[in-house]
Amino acid sequence: MKLKLSLICFIGTLFSMQAQTSVKPAILENSGIISGKITDKKTNEPLPYVNIVVKENNKVVTGAITSDKGTFQIKNLALKDYIVEIQFMGYKTISKSAKLSENNSVNFNTIALEEDAVQLSGVEVVSEKSTIVQKIDRKIINVGKDLISAGATAGEILNNIPSVSVDPQTNAISLRGNSNVRILIDGKPTTMDAAQVLQQIPSASIKQIELITNPSAKYNPEGMSGIINIVLNKNSKLGFNGSINNGVTFGKTPKVNSSLDLNYRSGKFNFFGNYGFNHGKYSNNGFINSKELNNENTQIFDMNSKNTSHLAKLGFDFNINEKNTFSFYTNQNISRGKDFGNTKVDYVSSASNDRFQLFDNKSENHSETYNFDYKLDFKKEGHNLELEVNYNKNDSPEKAFYTNENGTTTSFTNDVKTLGKNTIINLDYINPLTETTKLELGLESRNESTANSFFLNNAYNSDFTYERTLYSAYATLGKQWKKWSFQAGARLEQYNAEALFKEAGQADGKFKDDILSIYPSTFLTYNLTDKNSFNLSFSRRVDRPSLSQVNPIREFSTPTLDSRGNPDLVPQFTNSYELNYTKKTKIGSITSGIFYRRIQDEITRVLFTNGDKQILSYDNFENNDAFGFEISGNLDFKKWWSANISLDAYQKKVKGTIEVTPGNFEFVSVNATAFNARISNTFKATKDLRLQLSAMYRGRDLSLQFQRNPMWKMDIGTSYNILKGSGTISARFSDIFKTMHFSFEGDRPYKSNGEFNWESQSAYIGFNYRFGSGKNKAIQRKQRDKNETQGSGGLL
Repeated sequence: MKLKLSLICFIGTLFSMQAQTSVKPAILENSGIISGKITDKKTNEPLPYVNIVVKENNKVVTGAITSDKGTFQIKNLALKDYIVEIQFMGYKTISKSAKLSENNSVNFNTIALEEDAVQLSGVEVVSEKSTIVQKIDRKIINVGKDLISAGATAGEILNNIPSVSVDPQTNAISLRGNSNVRILIDGKPTTMDAAQVLQQIPSASIKQIELITNPSAKYNPEGMSGIINIVLNKNSKLGFNGSINNGVTFGKTPKVNSSLDLNYRSGKFNFFGNYGFNHGKYSNNGFINSKELNNENTQIFDMNSKNTSHLAKLGFDFNINEKNTFSFYTNQNISRGKDFGNTKVDYVSSASNDRFQLFDNKSENHSETYNFDYKLDFKKEGHNLELEVNYNKNDSPEKAFYTNENGTTTSFTNDVKTLGKNTIINLDYINPLTETTKLELGLESRNESTANSFFLNNAYNSDFTYERTLYSAYATLGKQWKKWSFQAGARLEQYNAEALFKEAGQADGKFKDDILSIYPSTFLTYNLTDKNSFNLSFSRRVDRPSLSQVNPIREFSTPTLDSRGNPDLVPQFTNSYELNYTKKTKIGSITSGIFYRRIQDEITRVLFTNGDKQILSYDNFENNDAFGFEISGNLDFKKWWSANISLDAYQKKVKGTIEVTPGNFEFVSVNATAFNARISNTFKATKDLRLQLSAMYRGRDLSLQFQRNPMWKMDIGTSYNILKGSGTISARFSDIFKTMHFSFEGDRPYKSNGEFNWESQSAYIGFNYRFGSGKNKAIQRKQRDKNETQGSGGLL
């Protein structure tokens, strides 16, 4: 609480400091007035939110910004001589002399500003359709209006991104067919479970999505299949500006997705804020047929949920001077959820009583992030030192009430409390040794902890505490020579983990791990021509068990199934190799690539029996190999037709010891091949009218115990610009043929099959309005947040 109060006071002080530049001086008997109107020289249209700065002897006296009509009036000025500067990003600055000593009122009438071609090179434009940019170590998807209208949440957007798959039932995310992926928000980890994060972030709050399949040594090596970084909106335009997004998705019930972005930049300060709201009811149903020996049954699920989430981002950048920048922001995420429904178990044999369970689950979540950043630029361009401190806290209590009918009626409650904390301190140093060589060094300290407690029928049952600390140092060296670019680096990391599980009536369970590892990475790029480039990369990575994977306290429960973690999991390591080729053509660019992974102690889902219940948990399997290819293109076939296309296929050999029949365990291996395809077309009917047609196919996937059947769907949408381009109306109809559902088959430890359905067929309508003016000029706040490679030495 003291930390929050201190931050509020600190921010308030900064606002006060800024306000001092515009406080009106004491009214003199003979006060002066300066007024005028600002317009665009080409269009003659008025320019709102232009900065008007009044100076005396090179010192700022006061100032103002123009109104929506481009006018301004500054009163209560002493009768002296002033210089008035008209400043607007993207336009040339104009200085005017105002001699109030000769006349107590100066009216400049109309002043026309001329665009500055140099500044315009930094202008960002929000695209109608999403674009894909391939960098040396990542793929960047700039989220356009087509993706925003694809769904209400981050999970629905990611499900339309190449190489990414999101399970619509559980929100579990995978990259190139592997679920061991690390999710970052604005480049920072979060203590929230990835599935929870994807459900709570409104789609309209997302600016970019970065897929980092082979990260350099500068990045934390966690996430075997790579990193997905979700970049939230943050404007940095001069003056005051913003946007409003409102959308409604109609399934069985309506779901609201709204956001508000605001930005004010003046002088040395840039203030920004974002608020996202997500609310709706969701309906799911499904069944599972279990061919258990002497216990064959059918489970029927009817699940409903009601979720409300609020996501707020508030921060500022302060340019102390040309060499020093200080920044702060906070993310506050508050959500409430209610899950309710029933599970019915129908036994074939009359010897077993059918079961019927009602459940009512209420949960809350408050996640808060505070981020401080200080950057020092030295005299040499690109030579800088940056210190960043990030703190994240997540509090998520849950209370569930169950009623069982199995001949007799019984009821019980589950209370689960979870508190997670995460602190990261980064120190990064960059030094361009020559025009073609760059050195990067860094240190990092990371501490993550969670505390869980479980009460059964309001009585203590168990608790689980888990803490891990990481200390790391990295170094990378980048070199460019003619058409070649090379970068090599390594990260040394000390990892310590300690866990304690206590359960009433049981001995304490303890776990401790202490690992010192080195993670090398290498990137090699060859630019054959301006339109043809090759990239070869290697990295060693680790996937440490997540907090949810090691937590033995139940995640969810049904009459026949409990889901929980495994505290005995050990980290899995992987060596990853990639080769990519990018071809630029007259109609766009095409990137194709192949990859190979060698995986040690792979972490995966496992199902086993325990008495009359099944346990869904995690375990380490044997070493595994995976390889595949992917092709993606961002193409403009005609002036009126453009498309994003992606294909990927991979093969993996999975092996491990599993329960093949109840109580019997054997070593098993399987070869699995999966294929995925997506296409999103945009048709420009007129200058303001766009039509979208998209489709996706997710092929069969195979694990040691289950086979997931293919899934596909087709969507259609449209968008129309109004209010002279300041507003956009968009609409979308998803899953036209209602073909999207999840189904599976299994034969270990017994034959089973099932299917789950959700509100996949839905209609969306949204409205986006942009107000204010000014040109984008992003503050280079954090090097690793920029949309460019971090490992090429800045030479590409």
